[in-house]
Amino acid sequence: MIGKKEGLSSPMETVIGAGTRFQGNIRSKGFVRVDGVVEGGLCAEGVIVGEKADVTGDVIAKMVFIAGKVTGNVTAAHSLEIQPKGQVRGDLRTAQVSIADGAFFEGHCLMNAEKIGALDVEKALSQTTAPSIS
Repeated sequence: MIGKKEGLSSPMETVIGAGTRFQGNIRSKGFVRVDGVVEGGLCAEGVIVGEKADVTGDVIAKMVFIAGKVTGNVTAAHSLEIQPKGQVRGDLRTAQVSIADGAFFEGHCLMNAEKIGALDVEKALSQTTAPSIS
């Protein structure tokens, strides 16, 4: 699992299972795994988008792992990984990115740890309103 690989010990707190459709923003202090459809923003310690998942909205986390489809901007303070079947249509902001052969990415990528601002991600995780990072 991505959390173990990077040495973070946050638990998998939320799972949106296959066949589930969720509309609205999700905020969690742990990891969120999406295998269904999410229409709205995701803000968590870590986000895992499974192969059959479809997320329409911005994703903000310390670590993001994408094997499915994301339409929206992705901010990952530590690392972002797009797997071979992963698709991202939107801008990426991360300190470290890995895009596998066969993955699809359409957008701009900013890789500068100072401009991404791990503190901005921490602030977004602690807010009670919908996430947004400029």
